Amino acid sequence: MAINVIQLAKEFAKKDIGITQGHRLCPGCGAPNTAKMALMVAKHLGYEPVVGFATGCMEVSTTIYPYSAWSVPYIHNAFENVGATISGAETAYRALKKKGKLPTDKPIKFFAFAGDGGTYDIGLQSLSGAIERGHDFVYILYDNEGYMNTGNQRSGSTPPGSQTTTAPVGEKIPGKLQLKKNIVEIVAGHENVYAATAAIGEPIDYMNKLQKAIEFDGPAFIAVMAPCVRFWRIKEDSAPAISKLAVETLYWPLYEYERGIYRITRKPRNIKPVEEFLKAQQRFRALLNHPDRDKIIDMLQNYVTKKWERLLALEEATKDKPLR
Repeated sequence: MAINVIQLAKEFAKKDIGITQGHRLCPGCGAPNTAKMALMVAKHLGYEPVVGFATGCMEVSTTIYPYSAWSVPYIHNAFENVGATISGAETAYRALKKKGKLPTDKPIKFFAFAGDGGTYDIGLQSLSGAIERGHDFVYILYDNEGYMNTGNQRSGSTPPGSQTTTAPVGEKIPGKLQLKKNIVEIVAGHENVYAATAAIGEPIDYMNKLQKAIEFDGPAFIAVMAPCVRFWRIKEDSAPAISKLAVETLYWPLYEYERGIYRITRKPRNIKPVEEFLKAQQRFRALLNHPDRDKIIDMLQNYVTKKWERLLALEEATKDKPLR
């Protein structure tokens, strides 16, 4: 049964969901919503969350010593190993439960949270290992397309033409030249997994995927478009709208993969050109005034269009197939 977002909001209006309002993230940051919704859905479904968090914007801003914004069991680990950390916690839980040393009346769900730097790049190996071993956990990537905690350096998630400190737009190059990694397809390549995209501006879609991920027997992964107000150079109240625009331009298509089956969960009626997504953010301002702007924009538009056509083909090809 699909999650009723209004009912869920009422249910937790006066309850502790596991992360408080007293964190120190930037006003309007998209990241905390990814965690808040995940914890709400988990508790709504009757699970007690245990959280592992890779070093990054949200980790340092919610755990400034000697304070913590977390009221659920929480493990901070290094940039590169949240997959390994949550694997160990999940394995210990299963072992203790098997020995009868833990109560069985309330199930625990293990969550790993990380930004794109700790997922696309530095933490990819531990994530891959955890999925390959088949640990039962949910990995949530809040994707703000750069190493924002350390000052807006490019990552494997940064799109071409974006202004960053390590690949700036200038006379020699028009910003980053490489396309964004397709992280969901990398995860889907592990086969026995649930993998999906989501956006903070599409909460119903995200919460429905959270329910699937939490109830999935094995590793689950959700990549959430979560704009960075500071380095995307957008207004404090615009992160959800920008993430919706990413969906409407097909820059960030909403879909899911479950053991060999693809499903597109949102098909925009009026597809907008990807340039509208770029123009809505000041991080692309230098690109839009660069002599090579058309080359970069055309490359990105072609990539977005081809990726969408491929998703449509995969959905059609797998719609009547059994789960692997």
